[in-house]
Amino acid sequence: MELRHLRYFVAVAETLHFTRAAEMLGISQPPLSQQILRLEQEIGTPLLKRLTRGVELTEAGEAFLADALQIVQLADQALENARGIARGISGQLSLGFASSVAFNPRIFTLIRQFTARYPAMTLLTREENMALLMQDLQEGLLDAAFIRLPCESSKAFNLRLISTEKMLIALPRSHPLSGTPVLALSALADETLIIFPRDVSPSLYELIVTACLRAGFSRHTFQQAPQITTSLGMVAAGCGIALVPESMRCVDNPEVRFSDIENNTLFTDVAFAWRRHHPSKAVLHLLALLPDSPAAPGDAG
Repeated sequence: MELRHLRYFVAVAETLHFTRAAEMLGISQPPLSQQILRLEQEIGTPLLKRLTRGVELTEAGEAFLADALQIVQLADQALENARGIARGISGQLSLGFASSVAFNPRIFTLIRQFTARYPAMTLLTREENMALLMQDLQEGLLDAAFIRLPCESSKAFNLRLISTEKMLIALPRSHPLSGTPVLALSALADETLIIFPRDVSPSLYELIVTACLRAGFSRHTFQQAPQITTSLGMVAAGCGIALVPESMRCVDNPEVRFSDIENNTLFTDVAFAWRRHHPSKAVLHLLALLPDSPAAPGDAG
């Protein structure tokens, strides 16, 4: 039994007329009648009563029609799903997020634009540290990821820069220097530095630690926070100070104040990363929403 035979039968059953069904299918009437007859012979029972004007469904034909309709509809849906996935307009897109990048307003805008343009696409998102993001992207567990640079392992992927953020100093509201617009890191050298684990973002970790050590901080006063985002809660609790990306200023915590860094050399880039070979159409659609973004080192797209 072929799918086209089911389509022929459904057309005849819905029109109750061979000639009209043939016109709807774009074939001539005699071959249609022959195909329906072969279908009935294969099933072993008549599905239609041939009348002078038109046809009627037999009891077996009515039962067969219900199943045939379901099969045809499932086949059509499967075809449409496959075509949609191939065009990158439906299916699933798996996206990873490095800690804190979701606070970046350009990512908010990008995701909103993508979901509005491709409503049939399901986004599967998860937040991980940079080491796991790069590993999952390499192994194909993620289609793409929003990451923080610098990141040495990101050089294996295509990268498109989304934005550059300066690092800020986050202080408890009760700190004597709280509210000071610009602070030198050396002025805070005696403070406890709250910092994320190195594996969250190794290159950024080294950048921050190096700058703080040069400013007079001591490693034994470092206190670890599980993630960059967690550090703000620890700052609010008075556990120390932290250096965070500028986009985290949007976190509304009345117990935290932000200051710029004097002669600031600490910057972090937010970038979109994807595999260099055979990216999915959905990834390319997402990338196309950033047409004016400059390329980051390693971008071959």
